[in-house]
Amino acid sequence: MEMLLMGVCLSLLGLAVAALAFNAATRPESSVTAPQPEVRPVQAVAAPRFFADAVIPAAAGPGGHPATPRVPIEALLLQIENHVRLEQAAAESFVEYPTAALLHSKTVSPFVN
Repeated sequence: MEMLLMGVCLSLLGLAVAALAFNAATRPESSVTAPQPEVRPVQAVAAPRFFADAVIPAAAGPGGHPATPRVPIEALLLQIENHVRLEQAAAESFVEYPTAALLHSKTVSPFVN
């Protein structure tokens, strides 16, 4: 019986705190307004730019093109396919013989996973 009364008292206390918090959150702002600061006219400011119009990399070759050679897409696709094959082989070996060492071991793939 004492535990039941203690639970009821704590519930009423929690309800009172929640009601006070709700009342404070929904209360209209006070009618007394703070003095407003003096409003000055806004000067014209250039619009901020997120991206620059013409950015030339520091190591640019003639004509503003990058000096580094481009990698063909086929080479990138072959590297990705090789990585996928290595990851699948590692997963199959873990499924066949699961150990904690295999679970936490690094793969042979040059990509970080």
